[in-house]
Amino acid sequence: MSALPPCPSCGSTYAYEDRGQFICPECGHEWTVDPSVADLPEERVWKDANGNLLQDGDTVTLIKDLKVKGSSSVIKVGTKVRGIRLVDGDHDIDCKIEGFGAMQLKSEFVRKA
Repeated sequence: MSALPPCPSCGSTYAYEDRGQFICPECGHEWTVDPSVADLPEERVWKDANGNLLQDGDTVTLIKDLKVKGSSSVIKVGTKVRGIRLVDGDHDIDCKIEGFGAMQLKSEFVRKA
């Protein structure tokens, strides 16, 4: 029986091999057996309400009236937002909307223009 490597995440010695991967039962970390295969995180993809890919700098249009938190104003359907910036987190888009200022939007409420 060959010695299995410890978990690179938590250092546990209880790692086991399953279908070409090592798995740590203590922290749940999985890594590949083959050292030539990089354990890279998957690149995030942002999509609008219609499934179109979004990129930094795109122009989008709101598909729903959005209430502005802490205010009685509403951003209307059809408002164009230019020069978006994509970020990780609950709200996917950082942008500036004329008349409202800096905002964070969810990609599910916009469509690519």
